[in-house]
Amino acid sequence: MTDFAHLAQRMFNTPLAIHPRKAEVAMAALAERLGITQLVRSNGSFVPLAMEDDEEFFSGPSRTRREDPGYDVVAGAAVIPISGTLVQKQSALRPYSGMTGYNGIRQSFLTSIADPDVSHIVLDICSGGGEVAGLFDLVDTIYEARGEKPIAAILTESAYSAAYAIASAADKIYVPRTGGTGSIGVIAMHVDLSDALTKAGLKVTFITSEGADRKTDGHEEIPLSAEAYAAFKSEIDEMGAIFCDTVGRNRGIAASAVRDTRAGTFMGARGVTARLADAVMAPDAAFAAFLQA
Repeated sequence: MTDFAHLAQRMFNTPLAIHPRKAEVAMAALAERLGITQLVRSNGSFVPLAMEDDEEFFSGPSRTRREDPGYDVVAGAAVIPISGTLVQKQSALRPYSGMTGYNGIRQSFLTSIADPDVSHIVLDICSGGGEVAGLFDLVDTIYEARGEKPIAAILTESAYSAAYAIASAADKIYVPRTGGTGSIGVIAMHVDLSDALTKAGLKVTFITSEGADRKTDGHEEIPLSAEAYAAFKSEIDEMGAIFCDTVGRNRGIAASAVRDTRAGTFMGARGVTARLADAVMAPDAAFAAFLQA
């Protein structure tokens, strides 16, 4: 969070569609940078400026932040929330500021496996995906734990791309009728600013050490060379193959069948037909069915 003025313009003096508790958390994060020493609610009570006040909102009264394992136990099931943009590392165990870290998911998952109060594990997923870095190691961790405790991915509402890779590692995937699965593939974007810089009267010159001419590959200030494109494309193809192989293994289908989805997305029952999900159910019904299975 670097552009505080930009964020402040969108937090203050403007209508927001946001949970009041979440708004307090965001404002508390901005307070020190904006020179605010105290926030007061409309009822006169003070808003804690420390980020530890998140625990009341996410964890409930039964756990303190220090004790929070990153999941809630409901009827013996550990419910691990996975939402927003997925990143390799995040400082919180739970989704925070629109992101979930693979490191937090792993820690929560392994803790739930060892937790004697947990009989079932639910991955509560609503995400469009995120980073490739760290993804497949996490997926393997979940997949390799199959058989220790029943694992379900309950989508609330969709699991696409990296989020679907995580869901595929579960024993069962439940998708609501308007939810979605798929987008199995890897994508990267290169922005060429060279023409814009030239029109602005700017010229960028890179100076590299001898023999390090590939050091400039992918820099946005210069056009992407054919050699650089080929190198990046090869890496993306390799990651895509790992993705298809992983999903194929997890779902018990051929990697070629996964590849044939062409990274398409499938709403509700179409995901079941494509063998990317097991049942179409609302999340609460899916939770009940999973516990009874």
